[in-house]
Amino acid sequence: MDSISSRISSISPSLTLSITNQAKAMKSRGEEVYGLAGGEPEMDTPDFIKDAAIKALQEGKTKYTPAAGIPELREAIAKKLKVENNLNYEPKQVIVNSGAKHSCMNAIMAVVEEGDEVIIPSPFWLSYPEMVKIAGGVPVLVETTEENGWKMTPEQFEENMTGLTKMIILNSPGNPTGAVYTEDELRAIGEVALLEDIIILSDEIYEKLVYGETKHVSIGSLSQELYDLTITVGGFSKAYSMTGWRLGYIAAPKAIAEAISNMQGHTTSNACTFSQYGALAALETENNFVNDLREEYDMRRQFMYKRLKAIPNISVTEPQGAFYFLVNTEKLGIKSVNLCDKLLTRYRVAAVPGIAFGNDNCIRISYCTTLDVLNEGLSRFEEFCKSH
Repeated sequence: MDSISSRISSISPSLTLSITNQAKAMKSRGEEVYGLAGGEPEMDTPDFIKDAAIKALQEGKTKYTPAAGIPELREAIAKKLKVENNLNYEPKQVIVNSGAKHSCMNAIMAVVEEGDEVIIPSPFWLSYPEMVKIAGGVPVLVETTEENGWKMTPEQFEENMTGLTKMIILNSPGNPTGAVYTEDELRAIGEVALLEDIIILSDEIYEKLVYGETKHVSIGSLSQELYDLTITVGGFSKAYSMTGWRLGYIAAPKAIAEAISNMQGHTTSNACTFSQYGALAALETENNFVNDLREEYDMRRQFMYKRLKAIPNISVTEPQGAFYFLVNTEKLGIKSVNLCDKLLTRYRVAAVPGIAFGNDNCIRISYCTTLDVLNEGLSRFEEFCKSH
């Protein structure tokens, strides 16, 4: 008897986790693997955050909290959003979740009805379409181009809207492309959303990792009308190297925030209690960790860009944020899963197939690893490209 629901049986497994697990298995057998597939900083969580969580544990802060998070953290997030993002949310509009992935899932579940369409620029973070399917919605994938910096235009947005369109998902800075939408680009997309009151899910988990003269802009800050349509998602995983702490948040119009809080009360309840105290320290403690992390990644980004530009039979667009390159491998004539399999088994380099992100002619490689791994991994990738 088939007892798996159609919603769950229709979703695809995570290829990023699959590649990561395969690479880990090879390492456990004593094989050398150069991991360029990762989506998390290799640096440890800074001590001042760990110390705050340890202190919370020692003080017995191991019990349930309100489902939406401890009041102090919600207040700190609201303050952060006001000061850094020009977003005026009250603490009760902020809901703390078990990671930004959980935040996105909750936001989609709270808004999307059966059959609603959700516009997703492609390449996309691989979980967005699957989340929409779980909610009963229909993902509408809008192809972007390397020539346009992997960014969707307002014209593309409008062309793909229908009477069933309920939401658009924006990820800036973006995974897997590193693309960052400018204020003008966001404003133009926002004007289209306003035509039919399309909800905007703005995933800003990489907001602190932007480089050079690039500025991060929250679309909800551009006007009151856009603020009223926007669900802003953030978190602590990337900028504070807290991936395993599982803490993210949404900030949303009051009705949506209340709905998410109610839903969370019946699903996960609160995010990990002592992790919340670590996150509070991340926001309230003066520290150079984020700036140092950004400078280190910027150096690696430039190093990788220079190396990739010199490799034959591929092309790249310089990313302005996050810590990924989406490499166009179409000239090699090998589809992405086959390419990544050969790269891993023959050259010991782990990368993620672009098909996971909606483009089978690309692969994603990451620079959130050491320079030694980057250098050797890129040398092996260059050898692979020359041999094909």
